[in-house]
Amino acid sequence: MNDLGSQRTLARQRALELLYEAAIKERSVGVLLGELPVAPDPYTVLLLHASEDSRSRSQELISSHAIDWPLDRIALIDRLIMELAVGEALLDDAPPKAVIMDEAVENTRTYSGDNAPSFVNGVLAAIFDELGL
Repeated sequence: MNDLGSQRTLARQRALELLYEAAIKERSVGVLLGELPVAPDPYTVLLLHASEDSRSRSQELISSHAIDWPLDRIALIDRLIMELAVGEALLDDAPPKAVIMDEAVENTRTYSGDNAPSFVNGVLAAIFDELGL
């Protein structure tokens, strides 16, 4: 993996951590970022804002493609991983779909349960197909 790829992998992980913290504390990303003693790198901030800006759309897409799984039954970390991936995919200069999906599945392997990676992969694949990505 090149330096940019490594930096973006770390940015995605940090963005996920901060999204989780914001969700647990019931705070917006903007408020959470303002409370941090050191600002995250610019790509992390971009991902956070993209995820927050597209949250409603992401949740609609997740709900419609997570067959038999209402949004409130999906593990918080899995939902946040998918919201982060959809937010990144909707960026004007988004990385390739395969990169976003691979990173989302890897984060799911790291932070979630054994069956979660295939679930997240399937839902994201369906979402990206609908979006024409």
